[in-house]
Amino acid sequence: MDMIPQIIVSGLAAGGVYGLIALGFVLIYKATSILNLATGEFMTLGAFVCLSVMTQISAPFYVALLVTVVFASLLGLVIERVILRPLIGEPIIAVIMVTIGLASILKGLTHIIWSPEYRSFPPIFPPQPLFLGFAIVPSGLLWGFIFAILGTVIFTVIFRYTRTGLAMRATAANQQAALSMGISVKRVFALSWIFAAITAAVGGIIIGNISGISIHLGHIGLKVLAVIILGGLDSIGGAILGGFIIGILENFAGVYLDAFFGGGIKEVVPFVVLVIILMIRPYGMFGKPTIERV
Repeated sequence: MDMIPQIIVSGLAAGGVYGLIALGFVLIYKATSILNLATGEFMTLGAFVCLSVMTQISAPFYVALLVTVVFASLLGLVIERVILRPLIGEPIIAVIMVTIGLASILKGLTHIIWSPEYRSFPPIFPPQPLFLGFAIVPSGLLWGFIFAILGTVIFTVIFRYTRTGLAMRATAANQQAALSMGISVKRVFALSWIFAAITAAVGGIIIGNISGISIHLGHIGLKVLAVIILGGLDSIGGAILGGFIIGILENFAGVYLDAFFGGGIKEVVPFVVLVIILMIRPYGMFGKPTIERV
């Protein structure tokens, strides 16, 4: 079997998972212009909640997923109401620094509740890989890709064809104008954080199912920064495409460069892309050129 098609297919599947997590960044940025650097910890919390429901009360996966979605919704709502809403009107850099502090608090809580031990998910998806003839897609990556596509379709429909999406787009374009039209900007902010927390939590479950979970799972959230910078901070489609590109580049680097450099290149590639994109096109492939550097 030719190796290159397999690398590309595996990269696309892994990139789909990155894209799903990246949606959490984009949804908040589109409506509030805030870059949430606590997304990785949202992932970790979601994965631990799902795993605990499955293992502690022996609930089936669909019940654990539903509980996790409800938990993530409440988490996003509480954080927006208690921490972020009082900061409306404050300098954007101050809000971003608050999300960094929030990430540290959530990581500390995760450590206290679940301890730093590494854990594995029980099987939650059919284990059979997908045979394409020219490549094989492992089960975990396949289901991650499916969830990513579903998430993209759902949020694209919400943004383009619903009143909620129209309110979110109007708020993102001009908050004062949205207020004058009777749109509840506070409600839009709350919905953005709820949607973002749900996508991050589901992304955490997918990643946890593939590679296990620990309190350090959130570092993937930083890797996803390269995805959204590449695709564009305010582009849902760009987040998914950026995920595919980063996933493929990672796989090529892992196969062709890791041995040459002694390993670790696969983990560095997303950040190399991040630096290059910031130097030549800081608003990404599909982002608006008006995005400010912070």
